[in-house]
Amino acid sequence: MEGFLQALKSYQTFNPSGWVGIYRLLPMWVGVVVALVGLVLLLAGGGKLFRAVAGPVGAVLGLVWTGAVTQRLNLEPLDPRLPTLVAAGLMALGFLFPPAVTFVGVGVPLGLLAGQIAGPSDFLLGFGPGFIVGGLVGAILHRQVSGIVASVVGAWLLVIGALAALHQFGGVVEAVASRPWGVIIAALLFALAGTVYQLAVRPSPEESDQQKSEKQRQKQRLAEQQALEKRWGVK
Repeated sequence: MEGFLQALKSYQTFNPSGWVGIYRLLPMWVGVVVALVGLVLLLAGGGKLFRAVAGPVGAVLGLVWTGAVTQRLNLEPLDPRLPTLVAAGLMALGFLFPPAVTFVGVGVPLGLLAGQIAGPSDFLLGFGPGFIVGGLVGAILHRQVSGIVASVVGAWLLVIGALAALHQFGGVVEAVASRPWGVIIAALLFALAGTVYQLAVRPSPEESDQQKSEKQRQKQRLAEQQALEKRWGVK
């Protein structure tokens, strides 16, 4: 477990080899489970299942963005527990109210960009409006953002899970993993396909609920018609 947690730290830096190499720490059966979870997220994670994705994504955002924001706002020295506390809060918020994660996930980088444009002396004047406007856009476009995020997460889990599941074929898997950018590009292609499917092909949650309601009404009308025909047939 300690080795796995240590490997996860590679995702805090630009380390493509470390990102891909984490598959070596997963048993074959775990790889199969991870790949299946990734496939489900890739195809349907942007709907009601996004609640399961929003929690971990919120935790990652808390760990990644807390230090960057506090540093730009000159709030350091930073309590080393603060990123963990923020991550825990965003994880809980993501499970309870997923649009909050899209608000933070879109708002923070746009706020940082706006603050960078405003300059160090007026960083807060740029960050505040950028964060609010970007967050509102992310919340309004929640379905689109959640579909993209779920596709990216699902694609990566699918690729890493597949490498772990096929680890017994050492030569082939090692050859693939030795080219991390090839693995990353493959995951991006899967993510693109998943995004297109979820946003352009798969019905939205509202459309799905409407279709279910219509099917239920048709079933009820058919049952009433059959009961009426049976009643008159008896007579």
